[in-house]
Amino acid sequence: MPRRRWTWPLLLTLLLTVLIPLPATAAEPSAPRPPAPPVPAAARSAADVPLPSLRATTTQVASGLRRPTAIVAPDDGTDRLFITEKRGTVRVYHPDTGLASAPLLDITSSVDESGNERGLLGIALPSDFAESQDLYLAYTALPDGAVTLARYRLDTARLEVLLSQEHAEYSNHNGGQLAFGPDGHLYWSIGDGGGSGDPFRSGQRLDTLLGKIMRIDVSRACDPLPYCVPADNPFVDTAGAREEIWLYGLRNPWRFSFDAADGSMWIGDVGQGHWEEIDHLAPGQGGLNLGWSCYEGLEKFEGGDCAPGQTYTEPVFTYSPYTGGCSVIGGHVYRGEQYADLVGGTYIATDYCSSTVWALRPDGAGGYEQAEIGEMPTQVTSVGTTVDGEFYVVNDLPGGLHRVSFAQEEPACRVDRAVNAWGTGMTVDLTVTNTGSAPVNGWTLEFPLAPGQTVVSDWNTDLTQLSNVVTATGASHNAAIAPGASVTLGYLAEHAGDTSPPPRFTLNGDACAVGR
Repeated sequence: MPRRRWTWPLLLTLLLTVLIPLPATAAEPSAPRPPAPPVPAAARSAADVPLPSLRATTTQVASGLRRPTAIVAPDDGTDRLFITEKRGTVRVYHPDTGLASAPLLDITSSVDESGNERGLLGIALPSDFAESQDLYLAYTALPDGAVTLARYRLDTARLEVLLSQEHAEYSNHNGGQLAFGPDGHLYWSIGDGGGSGDPFRSGQRLDTLLGKIMRIDVSRACDPLPYCVPADNPFVDTAGAREEIWLYGLRNPWRFSFDAADGSMWIGDVGQGHWEEIDHLAPGQGGLNLGWSCYEGLEKFEGGDCAPGQTYTEPVFTYSPYTGGCSVIGGHVYRGEQYADLVGGTYIATDYCSSTVWALRPDGAGGYEQAEIGEMPTQVTSVGTTVDGEFYVVNDLPGGLHRVSFAQEEPACRVDRAVNAWGTGMTVDLTVTNTGSAPVNGWTLEFPLAPGQTVVSDWNTDLTQLSNVVTATGASHNAAIAPGASVTLGYLAEHAGDTSPPPRFTLNGDACAVGR
């Protein structure tokens, strides 16, 4: 959707000049809410399962990988997974026999793996892989780190370069995701050229492939190119533009995917340092400007490249590195069978540093439900799926493959919200109920604020705000919450137009149900 042109200052600036003292209120127990009767799995759909009640866990199934970067599953009846390693090899895993010692292919002589972010970065398989034995690889090439797309023919061990983009100045922000879209065309992401702050102004330029997602037809060649540019690509008739470009305004779209059910596109775009973002685009929406470097997330980027009259597409989800994250790892919408009644239609992503599992699901009203539903292993670099849609992840160091499982665990807390807004101010009262069976002795409640909201004062809690992340801890009189009991706390905030309440909460690290 078009982005509003936000004009508020940094979130940590205190804007109210008059503080309104509000009285503290003691915690009062409330009657426990009787548990809802369980819904038989056969009669349940994922839409009936609140996101905060989901729990994602992982089981390691293989070790010994050397800095794995991507996972793909060949649809050839073998149940294999192909896993790329940064140095330039592709390994094979089978659930019955484990990780094969010999690589499927080795292009280390062509790969520049210098720096932390260079190497063999992405892999995709065409629908006819079982017959053609063709793979598509994205890597940084020797001798100068050019970001390269190539076709590898397994039957002849031939590596054929299709498209290359110079990327010599900095070793970071190479992107590297490859995926075939529902239209059969190959999509490829490249970062903005590295450094910090988009020094080449690549994100908003159309004369470079840096900071873009491309779309090309690799099923045929259009001389002199070894591929064809689809005639409906958005910039084929734009003077000076690279015709391969599908989307622009990206910083480092390390991982994107297509929803197998509706063809929509989900993109995890790594942020500069204030915001990590996830974008969700309807099928066929080429030509959109995703904002970088005019915007980082929903916030104007200081010193960014903003052209007058531009329309930017907003992310559907952002989070601050103050949550412990550093690089969003875009995942997939779950379309498997084993956990369809729990997470069917739910997008799952994580973060390289925090390992938080993010769950997003359209709410049917133009927004998205969101929750933190567990943790992945440390330093996950990629989320992949089997042919049947089940999830696996690989982690960078120490280099393992992990199967992902989902379960339902009723939250042990619930937060009800009450907002009173006026002009540029608002108060928010939060009622935290212990819905579990064990007492809570000492608590920390964490939640995000909408962009432009800045806390000015609080009551019944000791509250701090870093970026948009708020941490509230129990006061001396309400630190204990008995089962079925509640505590009430709140805050006064300045807002820049968005008066929405916090969308998600964790109590001592566990996700809470969100009430009114």
